[in-house]
Amino acid sequence: MRGFHRDVLISPEPGAVSAWVEDDYHHMGVTLHHDGACISRVESAMVRAPWSTCPGAVVQLAKTFTGVALEEAARRGEKTLNCTHLHDMTVIAAAHAHEANAMRYSITVSDAVAGERVAAIARDGVPLLRLVEQDGLLAEPAGKTLFELGDWIASLPTPMREAARLLRWAAIIAHGRAIPLERQSDATRMPANCFTFQPGRKDHAIRIGRIMDFSSDRTGPLHDPQA
Repeated sequence: MRGFHRDVLISPEPGAVSAWVEDDYHHMGVTLHHDGACISRVESAMVRAPWSTCPGAVVQLAKTFTGVALEEAARRGEKTLNCTHLHDMTVIAAAHAHEANAMRYSITVSDAVAGERVAAIARDGVPLLRLVEQDGLLAEPAGKTLFELGDWIASLPTPMREAARLLRWAAIIAHGRAIPLERQSDATRMPANCFTFQPGRKDHAIRIGRIMDFSSDRTGPLHDPQA
């Protein structure tokens, strides 16, 4: 399928849990070391990131989450001061720290055809959710945009909410495939919604990241998570 592909791999083990994400624009991950209750150390890495300033976010991530209780990670805040993708991976890793087995989310968002896009997410190969968007509006929940799904996500069974948030965010990011690179390469025009776009930092951010297209790649994202 031609479109945006994003995988998230969560790997718990005794005393640590990691979460990696890869898509067209990003390849990065985090490992949380913990004592069963609190995060004692945060390690993160960026294999591929879109801006020259992004790698500096690993220090900010450690400041944000070191010493935080695992069960409080989702409420820690400060997302816009961090790389939002590493922040999301930290929250997801913390939520799965006590599980026994690894899990993988696979998300696809088709390129628009006649104004229609289809976004779908599977967990360990099992389909979970599907969104159909026509000219920017969703068929279900009818008439909503991707930015208006808070109530819908809250209405889902608790185990499905994580998948729904991942699907929504991937569908938003996927719009970048239809935007010419020159129109998304001036950080000074961006709102302060992540580490790179903060005042004083976005002024010298340079677009550097290699963009991948997994549409015809049989291995897909995260074939080798840390390579």
